[in-house]
Amino acid sequence: MSSKDSCRSELRIAVRQLTDRCLYSASKWAAEQLVGIEQDPAKFTPTNTRFQRGSSSIRRKYRTHEIVTTPIAGVSYVATPVMEEDELVDGDFYLLAKSYFDCREYKRAAHVLRDQTGRKSVFLRCYALYLAGEKRKEEEMIELEGPLGKSDAVNGELVPLERELSTLRKNGTIDPFGLYLYGLVLKQKGSENLARTVLLESVNSYPWNWNAWTELRSLCTTVVALNSLNLNSHWMKDFFLASAYQELRMHNDCLSKYEYLLGTFGYSNYIQAQIAKAQYSLREFDQVEAIFEELLRNDPYRVEDMDMYSNVLYAKECFSALSYLAHRAFTIDKYTPESCCIIGNYYSLKGQHEKSVMYFRRALKLNKNYLSAWTLMGHEFVEMKNTPAAVDAYRRAVDIDPCDYRAWYGLGQAYEMMGMHFYALHYFKKSVFLQPSDSRLWIAMAQCYETEQLHMIEEAIKCYKRAANCNDREAIALHQLAKLHSELGRTEEAAFYYKKDLERMESEEREGPSMVEALLYLARYYKLQNKFEEAEVYCTRLLDYTGPERETAKSLLKGMRSNQSSFPSMDVEHFPPMS
Repeated sequence: MSSKDSCRSELRIAVRQLTDRCLYSASKWAAEQLVGIEQDPAKFTPTNTRFQRGSSSIRRKYRTHEIVTTPIAGVSYVATPVMEEDELVDGDFYLLAKSYFDCREYKRAAHVLRDQTGRKSVFLRCYALYLAGEKRKEEEMIELEGPLGKSDAVNGELVPLERELSTLRKNGTIDPFGLYLYGLVLKQKGSENLARTVLLESVNSYPWNWNAWTELRSLCTTVVALNSLNLNSHWMKDFFLASAYQELRMHNDCLSKYEYLLGTFGYSNYIQAQIAKAQYSLREFDQVEAIFEELLRNDPYRVEDMDMYSNVLYAKECFSALSYLAHRAFTIDKYTPESCCIIGNYYSLKGQHEKSVMYFRRALKLNKNYLSAWTLMGHEFVEMKNTPAAVDAYRRAVDIDPCDYRAWYGLGQAYEMMGMHFYALHYFKKSVFLQPSDSRLWIAMAQCYETEQLHMIEEAIKCYKRAANCNDREAIALHQLAKLHSELGRTEEAAFYYKKDLERMESEEREGPSMVEALLYLARYYKLQNKFEEAEVYCTRLLDYTGPERETAKSLLKGMRSNQSSFPSMDVEHFPPMS
């Protein structure tokens, strides 16, 4: 059997098993990968060609090789045995409990299964109790602090669940789903090391539960922690590693892993969305936009990840495209966090910041841990000059994810607005540590060093150099490097950076004060170096301008002509007559 057929067979069983245990998000993920597996062309019929996307530009871009009979993991592959079900043990009580569970009557479902001993029943009972505790915790938080408030409310079911699941694990009577739930409980209680061990046992014994992989990934906050995992060789391991690399900001490794997976899961919308996320982190906005356009053509009712697409359209100031996306999201499902963030970005681009904040608040009422909404709302408060509210929003974001560089950067901006530059510098350093390839962060830190309060020019120069090496799209770093070196009297270095800045402006066909400043400095510099031919080139270009720089250029040319007249050996016929 080929690897594709093996994956397809495993996923079909996994979808049924995960659905039967009410792990619907994991079931959805598995089903999406199932239909993302490339079909055998010989088996295509007119009714199953929906996922034929061989002409996709995205697929051509990232897919560089085919995998036909080689196992996906690229190493010796042993299929994980499929779990045997115990319907006879669980019986009709399980069906009744599952019906109650699907109606969100969690306590009722747990009560029905109180005397059932089958592994499926034990898992569903414990899972129902866990969700009942989560539901009650959310209610207490709203009652005590409001929908967006902080609270010390905890899940009251964690302690008894930990006790029961720990006993089952010691007795060897717990299944992989029970291990997943046990890991979830331990993580919430702060026992991260044990939670990592338990979740590792879960994914090694049943690798198709993406929820377990996701929880395990959240506990691998360093490369060392990731490399310490003793994972079985299974194709799901590649999905996990790609996702973990993305969280650890190893974007090139992440892209390589997803490119590899496309060899089998060539039509997976999930993989394309993850590639877009990695490209977004690398600020390759044109490629991200192309991928999301392709995703919307293939899955027109998709809302998941579309808020990232709206961020790209916002950054590129594509007003009509963002307006269309916002209308589309509003029509499909306006009460999802993603849709609210898309609409919030739309109003932000229009300059209606109060309305934008309203939609970000709505997103957080739907999911108060929705990281993007906290960060974006902080940006809006900065625009509204409401720095205390901005600081609060950014702090909530870093509480949710301490690795969110955008929130740390926002905190730096907010404290800079308040004139607290030492605090701002601290937060800029945190953001640049998390995202060292983003030139904007280096520039923000450099500008902080330049302030009167710090006035650390050498440190600013170092930051601008890093920004220039990180593809400074705003073209700020080179110009600032030239100015700072000029202020420090380092004429040679200043001329070097002015020349590089001028070359960049010429290649991008940009005009403006920066070009005039560069031309004027280089003209004066080469005149002082007695390199009159080079100086004349820059002076001649300045004659095309109408401001005071034109008169300055004339004066420089006249001075050079006068100087050259004192050197008979020099040919000065190339100077044009002064008007």
